[in-house]
Amino acid sequence: MDDSSRGRFEAVYSQTYEPILGYALRRCDSPEDAADVVAETFATAWRRVDVLPPGDEARLWLYGIARNILANHHRRQARRPVALAAELADVYAGRGRIVPEDSVAMSAIAEAFGAISDDDREILSLVAWEGLDHGEIATVLGASRNAVRIRLHRARKRFSKALSRVGVTVNRYAVESV
Repeated sequence: MDDSSRGRFEAVYSQTYEPILGYALRRCDSPEDAADVVAETFATAWRRVDVLPPGDEARLWLYGIARNILANHHRRQARRPVALAAELADVYAGRGRIVPEDSVAMSAIAEAFGAISDDDREILSLVAWEGLDHGEIATVLGASRNAVRIRLHRARKRFSKALSRVGVTVNRYAVESV
């Protein structure tokens, strides 16, 4: 690897480490798993530095890599023995989590969020947590802007219905627990 490739990778790493870490933390059960996902994401980027896109496209490319690594991570976890997973969940319960002030409403929102499909959760998360616009999401998901716009609209409607089922009403200005 030449010095220009190394310098380019280092620049992308310093600009994207925090957003990629946040992306992983919000999707993993433990900070340790998130750290593994981030490490594997940047290891992949290092191996493929020759195809690393320029500018802000690199961040979106890394989100796509992290998304694939997370999918593999979740498949591996699904194959692990249930008892071990439950034991580890007890050990790590509450680590790295923020406890909201209104835990009843947040619990209901979390229940509704968990009730929608993985695809709906992913697209809503890319907007809400990662702050991506339709074009950026299209790049991450490998879809057209129009497809993203339609999927996002439908995901929002399904999430709104899920919120209603758990007793949370949503208006433009506030979320209220019923």
